[in-house]
Amino acid sequence: MAKSDKKKSALSENEGIKEPKALSSVSAKAIKSRRQKQPSVNDLVNGITSSNITSLSRAITLIESTNSAHTKKANAIITACLPYANNSVRIGITGVPGVGKSTFIEALGKHLTSQNKKVAVLAVDPSSSLSRGSILGDKTRMEDLVKNPHAFIRPSPSGDSLGGVARKTRETIILCEAAGFDTILIETVGVGQSETAVHSMVDFFLLLKLAGAGDELQGIKRGIIEMADAIVINKADGENIKAAKSAKLEFNRALHLYPEKESGWTPKTTLCSALKNEGISEVWKMISDYISKAKSTNYFENHRMEQNKFWLLQTIEERLKSNFYNRKDIKTELQKQIALIEEGKTTPFNAAEYLLGI
Repeated sequence: MAKSDKKKSALSENEGIKEPKALSSVSAKAIKSRRQKQPSVNDLVNGITSSNITSLSRAITLIESTNSAHTKKANAIITACLPYANNSVRIGITGVPGVGKSTFIEALGKHLTSQNKKVAVLAVDPSSSLSRGSILGDKTRMEDLVKNPHAFIRPSPSGDSLGGVARKTRETIILCEAAGFDTILIETVGVGQSETAVHSMVDFFLLLKLAGAGDELQGIKRGIIEMADAIVINKADGENIKAAKSAKLEFNRALHLYPEKESGWTPKTTLCSALKNEGISEVWKMISDYISKAKSTNYFENHRMEQNKFWLLQTIEERLKSNFYNRKDIKTELQKQIALIEEGKTTPFNAAEYLLGI
């Protein structure tokens, strides 16, 4: 062994290959410039109406942004896309966590795309009340549908929005319709006290339930049942079929306790196994029958007009609330009034009256 080899440390490193100067400084600047350049409103609108998914995704990101500059740009995009919207069937799908919403939506989505329909899934993921973060894992759960060229899946954090629906879901629906998606599926976080938010932006409201999990009585809650256009009992397979059939009878009895819907539609209960792809075609036929009936009586259009009025008032309320709490004088006086309440020198009602009078 050579003398020089004996002195070499085992921790020494050979000099690596130097990075080649493949790009000139001019090229590097050009690439950086292209990355920083944001598409204009016209570019995004043209992309959306040409069914470009990248343009659609970027526009939705602008809609979800709280940046005032982004909001202005997003509003311009929505306005430009309105003439191309309102040509879809909007379906809300809700149910308790674990009922199989993602599996059901994937099975329904695959059934629809097999019929040459274009499906957009707006999946809302629960946000942490502490970190405000979301997993946004629907693209992982719907691994087959996400690869389908006729499907678009957009997971969004629920934040603190009403009913577990993302704050800008309604505007996102318009963009998806403008991009040529004829069926919009909206998955919510789960059944809560504010499912009105879901019901007020869809044409058909579908409630997923489980059998044999103590869930039958939950279906009798008046608010949920009154909004449901159909109850689908999922996971009706194997040893669970008997319990599912029994649950179907219970839900049908519950449905008959309620007055007839304004649409004239009688809500129905059906069974399915999303995992085994059983009963999915029957569910879609039921939805199609409802849409046909609603359109024949002009209820479909009238219902959407009422929804627009609801969201007009809702938007005004949210804007007034936001403007009020963001005022500097209100922020200062609010803390003073809270301190007075804690000292027992005023009441919440008097404090509110004072703040509203500023």
